[in-house]
Amino acid sequence: MKPTLVIVGRPNVGKSTLFNRLTRSRDALVADQPGLTRDRHYGHGRLGRKPFLVVDTGGFEPSAKTGIVHEMARQAENAIAEADILVFVADGRAGPTPQDRAIADRLRRAGRPLHLVVNKAEGMERALVAAEFFELGCGDPLVISAAHGDGVREMLDIVLAPYPEEAEEADERRGPRVAVVGRPNVGKSTLINALLGEERVIAFDMPGTTRDAIEVPFERNGRHYTLVDTAGLRRKGKVFEAVEKFSVVKTLQAVEESNVVVLMVDASQDIADQDAHVAGFVVEAGRAVVLAVNKWDAVDDYRRERVKEDVARKLHFLSFARTHCISAKEGRGIPGLMAAVDKAYAAAMARLPTPKLTRVLMAAVEKQAPPRHGVFRPKPRYAHQGGSNPPVIVVHGSALDHVPEAYTRYLERAFMEAFELQGTPLRIQYKTARNPYAER
Repeated sequence: MKPTLVIVGRPNVGKSTLFNRLTRSRDALVADQPGLTRDRHYGHGRLGRKPFLVVDTGGFEPSAKTGIVHEMARQAENAIAEADILVFVADGRAGPTPQDRAIADRLRRAGRPLHLVVNKAEGMERALVAAEFFELGCGDPLVISAAHGDGVREMLDIVLAPYPEEAEEADERRGPRVAVVGRPNVGKSTLINALLGEERVIAFDMPGTTRDAIEVPFERNGRHYTLVDTAGLRRKGKVFEAVEKFSVVKTLQAVEESNVVVLMVDASQDIADQDAHVAGFVVEAGRAVVLAVNKWDAVDDYRRERVKEDVARKLHFLSFARTHCISAKEGRGIPGLMAAVDKAYAAAMARLPTPKLTRVLMAAVEKQAPPRHGVFRPKPRYAHQGGSNPPVIVVHGSALDHVPEAYTRYLERAFMEAFELQGTPLRIQYKTARNPYAER
Protein backbone atom coordinates (compact mmCIF):
# COMPACT_ATOMS: atom_id res chain seq x y z
CA MET A 1 0.00 0.00 0.00
CA LYS A 2 1.43 3.37 -0.99
CA PRO A 3 1.91 5.82 1.88
CA THR A 4 0.23 9.20 1.45
CA LEU A 5 2.60 12.08 2.09
CA VAL A 6 0.78 15.38 2.73
CA ILE A 7 2.65 18.68 2.42
CA VAL A 8 1.34 21.36 4.80
CA GLY A 9 2.50 24.86 5.70
CA ARG A 10 1.65 28.54 5.62
CA PRO A 11 1.47 30.35 2.25
CA ASN A 12 4.56 30.90 0.08
CA VAL A 13 6.98 28.56 1.86
CA GLY A 14 7.59 26.42 -1.25
CA LYS A 15 5.09 23.58 -0.84
CA SER A 16 4.23 23.40 -4.55
CA THR A 17 7.90 23.58 -5.51
CA LEU A 18 8.55 20.59 -3.24
CA PHE A 19 5.51 18.79 -4.73
CA ASN A 20 6.91 19.24 -8.24
CA ARG A 21 10.33 18.03 -7.07
CA LEU A 22 8.88 14.89 -5.45
CA THR A 23 6.63 14.04 -8.41
CA ARG A 24 9.28 15.04 -11.00
CA SER A 25 6.67 17.10 -12.75
CA ARG A 26 5.50 20.66 -13.24
CA ASP A 27 1.91 19.85 -12.36
CA ALA A 28 1.57 22.41 -9.56
CA LEU A 29 1.59 26.11 -10.40
CA VAL A 30 4.56 27.89 -8.81
CA ALA A 31 5.04 31.66 -8.50
CA ASP A 32 6.43 34.12 -5.98
CA GLN A 33 2.97 34.92 -4.70
CA PRO A 34 1.21 33.67 -1.56
CA GLY A 35 -2.08 31.78 -1.81
CA LEU A 36 -1.51 30.40 -5.30
CA THR A 37 -2.48 26.78 -4.48
CA ARG A 38 -6.03 26.41 -3.19
CA ASP A 39 -7.22 22.84 -3.75
CA ARG A 40 -5.62 19.55 -2.83
CA HIS A 41 -3.32 18.46 -5.63
CA TYR A 42 -2.33 14.77 -5.90
CA GLY A 43 0.71 13.27 -7.59
CA HIS A 44 2.78 10.08 -7.64
CA GLY A 45 6.38 9.87 -6.47
CA ARG A 46 8.97 7.13 -6.12
CA LEU A 47 12.15 6.66 -4.11
CA GLY A 48 13.90 3.62 -5.58
CA ARG A 49 11.31 0.86 -5.20
CA LYS A 50 9.24 2.82 -2.71
CA PRO A 51 6.23 4.43 -4.42
CA PHE A 52 4.26 7.06 -2.56
CA LEU A 53 1.37 9.45 -3.08
CA VAL A 54 2.04 13.19 -2.62
CA VAL A 55 -0.63 15.74 -1.73
CA ASP A 56 0.00 19.47 -2.13
CA THR A 57 -2.25 21.78 -0.10
CA GLY A 58 -2.97 25.50 -0.06
CA GLY A 59 -1.53 27.86 2.54
CA PHE A 60 -2.84 26.58 5.89
CA GLU A 61 -4.39 29.08 8.29
CA PRO A 62 -6.12 26.99 11.01
CA SER A 63 -7.80 30.03 12.59
CA ALA A 64 -9.55 31.20 9.38
CA LYS A 65 -13.34 31.29 9.81
CA THR A 66 -14.69 32.77 6.57
CA GLY A 67 -13.95 33.36 2.90
CA ILE A 68 -11.64 31.59 0.48
CA VAL A 69 -8.91 31.21 3.15
CA HIS A 70 -11.35 29.20 5.28
CA GLU A 71 -12.17 26.97 2.29
CA MET A 72 -8.43 26.42 1.71
CA ALA A 73 -8.02 25.48 5.39
CA ARG A 74 -10.87 22.96 5.06
CA GLN A 75 -9.10 21.36 2.09
CA ALA A 76 -5.89 21.15 4.12
CA GLU A 77 -7.79 19.60 7.05
CA ASN A 78 -9.24 16.94 4.73
CA ALA A 79 -5.74 16.15 3.44
CA ILE A 80 -4.41 15.88 7.01
CA ALA A 81 -7.18 13.42 7.86
CA GLU A 82 -6.14 11.07 5.03
CA ALA A 83 -2.37 11.41 5.54
CA ASP A 84 0.04 8.62 6.47
CA ILE A 85 2.92 11.12 6.75
CA LEU A 86 2.74 14.87 7.40
CA VAL A 87 5.50 17.06 5.95
CA PHE A 88 5.34 20.46 7.61
CA VAL A 89 7.18 22.98 5.42
CA ALA A 90 8.59 26.21 6.90
CA ASP A 91 10.68 29.04 5.41
CA GLY A 92 14.32 28.89 6.52
CA ARG A 93 14.96 32.50 5.53
CA ALA A 94 12.00 33.92 7.44
CA GLY A 95 12.51 31.83 10.59
CA PRO A 96 9.67 30.49 12.78
CA THR A 97 6.56 32.68 12.70
CA PRO A 98 3.46 32.77 14.94
CA GLN A 99 1.53 31.11 12.11
CA ASP A 100 4.13 28.30 11.99
CA ARG A 101 3.61 27.77 15.72
CA ALA A 102 -0.17 27.55 15.29
CA ILE A 103 0.21 25.04 12.46
CA ALA A 104 2.71 22.98 14.49
CA ASP A 105 0.20 22.80 17.38
CA ARG A 106 -2.52 21.60 14.99
CA LEU A 107 -0.32 18.99 13.30
CA ARG A 108 0.95 17.52 16.55
CA ARG A 109 -2.67 16.84 17.54
CA ALA A 110 -3.30 14.99 14.24
CA GLY A 111 -1.67 11.81 15.53
CA ARG A 112 0.25 11.19 12.28
CA PRO A 113 4.02 10.82 11.79
CA LEU A 114 5.21 14.43 11.51
CA HIS A 115 8.38 15.76 9.87
CA LEU A 116 9.40 19.41 9.92
CA VAL A 117 11.07 20.45 6.65
CA VAL A 118 12.85 23.80 6.55
CA ASN A 119 12.91 25.03 2.95
CA LYS A 120 14.75 27.80 1.03
CA ALA A 121 18.05 27.05 2.76
CA GLU A 122 20.27 27.18 -0.34
CA GLY A 123 23.64 28.77 0.46
CA MET A 124 22.98 28.73 4.22
CA GLU A 125 24.59 26.74 7.04
CA ARG A 126 22.18 23.87 7.69
CA ALA A 127 22.91 23.51 11.42
CA LEU A 128 22.29 27.22 12.03
CA VAL A 129 19.08 27.20 10.01
CA ALA A 130 17.78 24.13 11.87
CA ALA A 131 18.63 25.46 15.34
CA GLU A 132 15.89 28.08 15.59
CA PHE A 133 13.17 25.67 14.40
CA PHE A 134 13.52 23.23 17.31
CA GLU A 135 11.15 25.49 19.26
CA LEU A 136 8.25 24.25 17.09
CA GLY A 137 8.43 20.87 18.83
CA CYS A 138 8.24 18.80 15.65
CA GLY A 139 11.46 16.79 16.06
CA ASP A 140 14.72 17.32 14.22
CA PRO A 141 14.24 19.85 11.38
CA LEU A 142 15.18 18.55 7.92
CA VAL A 143 16.86 21.39 6.03
CA ILE A 144 16.38 21.45 2.23
CA SER A 145 16.12 23.58 -0.87
CA ALA A 146 13.17 22.34 -2.93
CA ALA A 147 14.03 24.68 -5.80
CA HIS A 148 17.60 23.33 -6.10
CA GLY A 149 17.00 19.78 -4.84
CA ASP A 150 19.47 20.13 -1.96
CA GLY A 151 18.68 17.69 0.85
CA VAL A 152 15.48 16.39 -0.74
CA ARG A 153 16.80 12.83 -1.23
CA GLU A 154 18.03 12.68 2.38
CA MET A 155 14.66 14.00 3.57
CA LEU A 156 12.81 11.28 1.65
CA ASP A 157 15.11 8.58 3.03
CA ILE A 158 14.14 9.61 6.56
CA VAL A 159 10.43 10.15 5.87
CA LEU A 160 9.96 6.83 4.04
CA ALA A 161 12.28 4.74 6.24
CA PRO A 162 9.39 2.86 7.98
CA TYR A 163 7.93 1.72 4.65
CA PRO A 164 9.20 -1.40 2.84
CA GLU A 165 10.13 -1.61 -0.82
CA GLU A 166 7.39 -2.83 -3.15
CA ALA A 167 7.26 -4.65 -6.46
CA GLU A 168 6.66 -2.60 -9.58
CA GLU A 169 3.04 -1.56 -9.97
CA ALA A 170 1.00 -0.99 -13.09
CA ASP A 171 0.08 2.57 -13.95
CA GLU A 172 -3.02 3.50 -11.94
CA ARG A 173 -4.27 6.05 -14.45
CA ARG A 174 -6.90 4.01 -16.20
CA GLY A 175 -10.05 4.83 -18.09
CA PRO A 176 -10.96 8.08 -19.81
CA ARG A 177 -9.50 11.42 -18.79
CA VAL A 178 -12.40 13.86 -18.52
CA ALA A 179 -11.62 17.59 -18.40
CA VAL A 180 -14.35 19.97 -17.21
CA VAL A 181 -13.92 23.38 -18.87
CA GLY A 182 -15.85 26.61 -19.26
CA ARG A 183 -15.99 30.24 -18.23
CA PRO A 184 -15.43 31.22 -14.56
CA ASN A 185 -18.22 30.49 -12.09
CA VAL A 186 -20.31 28.18 -14.27
CA GLY A 187 -20.13 25.36 -11.71
CA LYS A 188 -17.17 23.21 -12.81
CA SER A 189 -15.90 22.51 -9.28
CA THR A 190 -19.46 21.93 -8.06
CA LEU A 191 -19.89 19.25 -10.73
CA ILE A 192 -16.64 17.54 -9.70
CA ASN A 193 -17.77 17.52 -6.06
CA ALA A 194 -21.21 16.20 -7.02
CA LEU A 195 -19.64 13.29 -8.92
CA LEU A 196 -17.32 12.44 -6.05
CA GLY A 197 -19.88 12.90 -3.30
CA GLU A 198 -17.49 15.10 -1.27
CA GLU A 199 -16.01 18.59 -1.31
CA ARG A 200 -12.85 17.50 -3.08
CA VAL A 201 -12.23 20.88 -4.72
CA ILE A 202 -13.17 24.34 -3.52
CA ALA A 203 -16.54 25.48 -4.90
CA PHE A 204 -16.91 29.12 -3.92
CA ASP A 205 -19.18 31.88 -5.23
CA MET A 206 -16.28 33.87 -6.65
CA PRO A 207 -14.98 33.74 -10.22
CA GLY A 208 -11.45 32.41 -10.50
CA THR A 209 -11.52 30.22 -7.38
CA THR A 210 -9.83 27.32 -9.21
CA ARG A 211 -6.38 28.29 -10.46
CA ASP A 212 -4.74 24.96 -11.20
CA ALA A 213 -5.82 21.91 -13.20
CA ILE A 214 -6.71 19.42 -10.46
CA GLU A 215 -6.70 15.71 -11.37
CA VAL A 216 -8.97 13.42 -9.36
CA PRO A 217 -9.10 9.61 -9.82
CA PHE A 218 -12.74 8.52 -9.77
CA GLU A 219 -14.69 5.29 -10.04
CA ARG A 220 -18.34 5.04 -11.04
CA ASN A 221 -20.29 1.82 -11.61
CA GLY A 222 -17.03 -0.14 -11.67
CA ARG A 223 -15.42 2.10 -14.30
CA HIS A 224 -12.34 4.22 -13.65
CA TYR A 225 -11.98 7.86 -14.73
CA THR A 226 -9.59 10.71 -14.14
CA LEU A 227 -11.54 13.91 -13.65
CA VAL A 228 -9.74 17.20 -14.29
CA ASP A 229 -11.11 20.40 -12.76
CA THR A 230 -9.78 23.43 -14.64
CA ALA A 231 -9.54 27.18 -14.19
CA GLY A 232 -12.27 29.24 -15.83
CA LEU A 233 -11.33 30.70 -19.21
CA ARG A 234 -12.00 34.41 -19.71
CA ARG A 235 -11.51 36.65 -22.72
CA LYS A 236 -7.85 37.37 -23.39
CA GLY A 237 -8.39 41.10 -22.77
CA LYS A 238 -9.59 40.40 -19.21
CA VAL A 239 -6.64 38.22 -18.19
CA PHE A 240 -4.26 40.54 -16.36
CA GLU A 241 -2.44 38.54 -13.66
CA ALA A 242 0.55 36.41 -14.65
CA VAL A 243 -0.86 33.66 -12.41
CA GLU A 244 -4.13 33.66 -14.35
CA LYS A 245 -2.21 33.42 -17.61
CA PHE A 246 -0.49 30.30 -16.30
CA SER A 247 -3.90 28.95 -15.23
CA VAL A 248 -5.16 29.39 -18.80
CA VAL A 249 -2.13 27.47 -20.12
CA LYS A 250 -2.84 24.67 -17.60
CA THR A 251 -6.45 24.50 -18.77
CA LEU A 252 -5.48 24.30 -22.44
CA GLN A 253 -2.94 21.58 -21.61
CA ALA A 254 -5.65 19.66 -19.73
CA VAL A 255 -7.85 19.80 -22.85
CA GLU A 256 -4.99 18.54 -25.04
CA GLU A 257 -4.30 15.61 -22.67
CA SER A 258 -7.94 14.60 -22.15
CA ASN A 259 -10.09 12.03 -23.92
CA VAL A 260 -13.42 13.75 -23.31
CA VAL A 261 -14.16 17.40 -22.50
CA VAL A 262 -17.29 18.40 -20.59
CA LEU A 263 -17.95 21.96 -21.75
CA MET A 264 -20.08 23.72 -19.14
CA VAL A 265 -22.25 26.77 -19.80
CA ASP A 266 -24.52 28.66 -17.43
CA ALA A 267 -28.25 28.50 -18.19
CA SER A 268 -28.83 31.75 -16.29
CA GLN A 269 -26.58 33.67 -18.70
CA ASP A 270 -26.50 34.09 -22.47
CA ILE A 271 -24.06 31.94 -24.43
CA ALA A 272 -21.10 34.31 -24.79
CA ASP A 273 -18.50 34.59 -27.52
CA GLN A 274 -16.03 33.21 -24.98
CA ASP A 275 -18.08 29.99 -24.73
CA ALA A 276 -17.76 29.64 -28.50
CA HIS A 277 -14.01 30.35 -28.35
CA VAL A 278 -13.52 27.63 -25.72
CA ALA A 279 -15.64 25.19 -27.72
CA GLY A 280 -13.66 26.05 -30.85
CA PHE A 281 -10.37 25.26 -29.11
CA VAL A 282 -11.74 21.91 -27.91
CA VAL A 283 -12.87 20.97 -31.44
CA GLU A 284 -9.55 22.14 -32.89
CA ALA A 285 -7.77 19.88 -30.39
CA GLY A 286 -9.91 17.02 -31.71
CA ARG A 287 -11.39 16.06 -28.35
CA ALA A 288 -14.73 14.36 -27.77
CA VAL A 289 -17.24 16.79 -26.25
CA VAL A 290 -20.29 16.68 -24.03
CA LEU A 291 -22.10 19.99 -23.55
CA ALA A 292 -23.44 20.49 -20.01
CA VAL A 293 -25.94 23.31 -19.49
CA ASN A 294 -25.72 23.92 -15.74
CA LYS A 295 -28.09 25.70 -13.29
CA TRP A 296 -31.06 24.42 -15.31
CA ASP A 297 -33.20 24.30 -12.16
CA ALA A 298 -32.63 28.03 -11.55
CA VAL A 299 -34.29 29.30 -14.76
CA ASP A 300 -37.88 29.47 -16.01
CA ASP A 301 -39.36 27.99 -19.19
CA TYR A 302 -38.80 31.17 -21.23
CA ARG A 303 -35.14 31.24 -20.27
CA ARG A 304 -34.76 27.54 -21.11
CA GLU A 305 -36.08 28.08 -24.63
CA ARG A 306 -33.75 31.04 -25.01
CA VAL A 307 -30.77 28.91 -23.97
CA LYS A 308 -31.68 26.16 -26.44
CA GLU A 309 -31.86 28.70 -29.27
CA ASP A 310 -28.56 30.23 -28.15
CA VAL A 311 -26.82 26.84 -28.15
CA ALA A 312 -28.17 25.95 -31.60
CA ARG A 313 -27.10 29.31 -33.05
CA LYS A 314 -23.76 30.08 -31.37
CA LEU A 315 -22.48 26.53 -30.84
CA HIS A 316 -23.81 25.02 -34.07
CA PHE A 317 -20.37 23.52 -34.83
CA LEU A 318 -20.89 21.24 -31.80
CA SER A 319 -23.79 19.50 -33.52
CA PHE A 320 -21.94 16.17 -33.15
CA ALA A 321 -21.96 16.51 -29.33
CA ARG A 322 -24.71 15.51 -26.92
CA THR A 323 -26.25 18.27 -24.79
CA HIS A 324 -27.38 17.63 -21.21
CA CYS A 325 -29.21 20.04 -18.92
CA ILE A 326 -28.06 19.55 -15.35
CA SER A 327 -27.99 21.03 -11.88
CA ALA A 328 -24.56 20.28 -10.43
CA LYS A 329 -25.55 21.79 -7.09
CA GLU A 330 -28.62 19.55 -6.75
CA GLY A 331 -27.03 16.53 -8.47
CA ARG A 332 -29.69 16.39 -11.20
CA GLY A 333 -28.96 15.10 -14.68
CA ILE A 334 -25.55 13.74 -13.75
CA PRO A 335 -26.21 10.03 -14.59
CA GLY A 336 -27.21 11.03 -18.13
CA LEU A 337 -24.18 13.28 -18.40
CA MET A 338 -21.80 10.47 -17.46
CA ALA A 339 -23.55 8.08 -19.86
CA ALA A 340 -22.88 10.65 -22.61
CA VAL A 341 -19.23 10.85 -21.51
CA ASP A 342 -18.93 7.06 -21.83
CA LYS A 343 -20.47 7.10 -25.31
CA ALA A 344 -18.29 9.99 -26.45
CA TYR A 345 -15.19 8.17 -25.17
CA ALA A 346 -16.24 4.97 -26.95
CA ALA A 347 -16.71 6.95 -30.19
CA ALA A 348 -13.32 8.69 -29.83
CA MET A 349 -11.51 5.39 -29.29
CA ALA A 350 -13.56 3.30 -31.76
CA ARG A 351 -11.88 0.72 -34.00
CA LEU A 352 -13.06 1.14 -37.57
CA PRO A 353 -12.47 -1.90 -39.82
CA THR A 354 -11.00 -1.17 -43.25
CA PRO A 355 -13.57 -3.18 -45.28
CA LYS A 356 -16.52 -1.32 -43.76
CA LEU A 357 -14.76 2.05 -44.11
CA THR A 358 -14.17 1.37 -47.78
CA ARG A 359 -17.79 0.29 -48.34
CA VAL A 360 -19.07 3.48 -46.67
CA LEU A 361 -16.66 5.55 -48.78
CA MET A 362 -17.75 3.91 -52.02
CA ALA A 363 -21.44 4.33 -51.14
CA ALA A 364 -20.90 8.03 -50.41
CA VAL A 365 -18.96 8.55 -53.66
CA GLU A 366 -21.63 6.72 -55.66
CA LYS A 367 -24.31 8.94 -54.12
CA GLN A 368 -22.32 12.11 -54.71
CA ALA A 369 -18.95 12.16 -56.49
CA PRO A 370 -16.39 14.83 -55.64
CA PRO A 371 -16.45 17.84 -58.00
CA ARG A 372 -13.93 18.14 -60.83
CA HIS A 373 -10.79 20.20 -60.46
CA GLY A 374 -9.82 21.32 -63.94
CA VAL A 375 -9.79 18.30 -66.24
CA PHE A 376 -9.44 15.82 -63.38
CA ARG A 377 -12.04 14.47 -60.98
CA PRO A 378 -10.71 13.20 -57.62
CA LYS A 379 -11.18 9.43 -57.33
CA PRO A 380 -11.31 8.02 -53.76
CA ARG A 381 -10.60 4.28 -53.89
CA TYR A 382 -10.37 2.91 -50.33
CA ALA A 383 -10.07 4.05 -46.71
CA HIS A 384 -8.51 2.81 -43.48
CA GLN A 385 -8.22 4.09 -39.92
CA GLY A 386 -5.14 6.19 -39.20
CA GLY A 387 -5.62 6.95 -35.50
CA SER A 388 -8.02 7.53 -32.63
CA ASN A 389 -8.87 10.25 -30.09
CA PRO A 390 -10.12 11.67 -32.44
CA PRO A 391 -10.76 9.00 -35.09
CA VAL A 392 -8.63 9.63 -38.18
CA ILE A 393 -9.68 8.13 -41.53
CA VAL A 394 -7.11 8.02 -44.31
CA VAL A 395 -8.64 8.06 -47.81
CA HIS A 396 -6.47 6.81 -50.69
CA GLY A 397 -7.03 7.52 -54.35
CA SER A 398 -5.95 9.71 -57.24
CA ALA A 399 -6.10 13.51 -57.66
CA LEU A 400 -7.20 13.93 -54.00
CA ASP A 401 -5.12 17.07 -53.44
CA HIS A 402 -8.00 19.27 -54.55
CA VAL A 403 -10.99 17.80 -52.67
CA PRO A 404 -12.96 20.83 -51.39
CA GLU A 405 -13.77 21.29 -47.69
CA ALA A 406 -17.49 20.96 -48.34
CA TYR A 407 -17.00 17.46 -49.78
CA THR A 408 -14.75 16.51 -46.86
CA ARG A 409 -17.54 17.52 -44.46
CA TYR A 410 -19.93 15.40 -46.52
CA LEU A 411 -17.66 12.36 -46.09
CA GLU A 412 -17.26 13.08 -42.36
CA ARG A 413 -21.04 12.99 -41.92
CA ALA A 414 -21.27 9.75 -43.90
CA PHE A 415 -18.65 8.03 -41.72
CA MET A 416 -20.08 9.38 -38.46
CA GLU A 417 -23.59 8.19 -39.34
CA ALA A 418 -22.42 4.76 -40.51
CA PHE A 419 -20.36 4.11 -37.36
CA GLU A 420 -22.61 6.06 -34.95
CA LEU A 421 -19.71 8.23 -33.78
CA GLN A 422 -21.73 10.77 -31.83
CA GLY A 423 -19.79 12.88 -29.38
CA THR A 424 -16.44 13.08 -31.16
CA PRO A 425 -15.09 15.08 -34.08
CA LEU A 426 -13.57 13.09 -36.95
CA ARG A 427 -10.57 13.83 -39.13
CA ILE A 428 -10.13 12.84 -42.79
CA GLN A 429 -6.70 12.75 -44.41
CA TYR A 430 -6.09 12.22 -48.13
CA LYS A 431 -3.25 10.30 -49.71
CA THR A 432 -2.90 10.59 -53.47
CA ALA A 433 -1.16 7.82 -55.45
CA ARG A 434 1.87 9.04 -57.38
CA ASN A 435 1.39 9.22 -61.14
CA PRO A 436 4.15 7.05 -62.68
CA TYR A 437 3.92 9.00 -65.99
CA ALA A 438 4.09 12.47 -64.41
CA GLU A 439 7.80 12.99 -65.26
CA ARG A 440 7.66 11.58 -68.81
